[in-house]
Amino acid sequence: MLLLILIITGAISWWTFQDSNRKDWLMLKPYLVKKNREWYRVLTHGFIHADTTHLFFNLFVLWQFGGAVEKLLSTGHANPTISFIRDYTFFMLYFGGLLFASLPAMYKHANNPGYSSLGASGAVSAVMMSYILWFPTAKLLLFFVIPMPAFVAGILFFAYESYMNKQGGGRIAHDAHIWGALYGVIFTFAADSETYERLVNAFTSIF
Repeated sequence: MLLLILIITGAISWWTFQDSNRKDWLMLKPYLVKKNREWYRVLTHGFIHADTTHLFFNLFVLWQFGGAVEKLLSTGHANPTISFIRDYTFFMLYFGGLLFASLPAMYKHANNPGYSSLGASGAVSAVMMSYILWFPTAKLLLFFVIPMPAFVAGILFFAYESYMNKQGGGRIAHDAHIWGALYGVIFTFAADSETYERLVNAFTSIF
């Protein structure tokens, strides 16, 4: 599933780079979703990106964290009560994160015809946060330089995104990052009953 998502997202993004009108058709535009019932945009905006840098960063982060999460979810490590959908749990994590991350924009910009957004960042944030909860003591590099436990990086992620969201965030949808990450937290707690214990052990290990 991860490989398929990477390939399709890369291909569709590259296709839209050739013609800006294609990108316009697929962007999340809450005003058009509400007015014209173009609900497909809530999904399709996650397959397109502003430029190659935006695309590469999202796919790189997804590839870095997604493989381990998909393996755990698809090999029986998830809650037995959802084992009957084991083959679809990563799908639910990723696309659930994408949809959940769209809620702030849908609420705030439903009457704003000038607003649009694109990118898989909300879904990627969900996968990244799920990884952090599965592996809270794994070493991550902040800004690719500063090593720290994953759960500390997760806390800093929420702190940074919340701060930037309050500041206005420029052209970046920080609220989508926050809501996508929150979905990843909720999903992982629901999928694995040992998540809380892992977090407690991670916190106590540094004191």
